Amino acid sequence: METPDPYLEPPETDDDWLQQQQQPRPARPLSGVWGWGGRLTWVSGLILTISAFTGWYAGGGQGVTTAVIGWHTGALGKLVFFVGLAVLALVALREAGIELPATVPESLIVIALGSLATIFVLIRIISIPDRYLPASGRGIGIWISLLAALLVIGAGLVRASEEL
Repeated sequence: METPDPYLEPPETDDDWLQQQQQPRPARPLSGVWGWGGRLTWVSGLILTISAFTGWYAGGGQGVTTAVIGWHTGALGKLVFFVGLAVLALVALREAGIELPATVPESLIVIALGSLATIFVLIRIISIPDRYLPASGRGIGIWISLLAALLVIGAGLVRASEEL
C-alpha cells in the first residue's frame, strides 16, 4: 500500500494577467520610424568620413584660388576622418552580428564619437593654421564636416531612444 504524498501540487489557474507579464515584449520593427537611428548613424558616419577630403579653407591671391582639404590641415583633419571610420566600423560590426557588451551601449559610443568630431571641427573653424594664410576663408567642406558631426550626435540620441 502506498502512503499519500504530504505535498499536494497547487491547482492550475488560468490567470491571463500573470502569463502576460511573463511573456517578452515584442521587438520593434527595424523599418519605419524605429530604423532611423541605424540609417542615420551610417549615413552621417559616411558623410563625416568623406568630408575630411573636402575643402575646409579657401582663399586666393591675384587670380588664383587656393583650397585646402581637411586631410591636409594637420592631425585634427585626419582625426575627423578616423572618427568617421570608427562610426562606420560600429555599424559594420552590428550588421555582422557582433554586439558590444550590455554595459557599454552602442548609442553612447556613437554620441561620444560625434562629440569628439564636433570638437575637432570647431577647433579648425575657430583657429586657421598660419601655414594656410592665403586660404584665409572657410570653405564649404568644413561646414559639411560640422553638420555631419552634429548628425552623428543626433543619430546616437535617436538610437538611445530606440533602445529604451
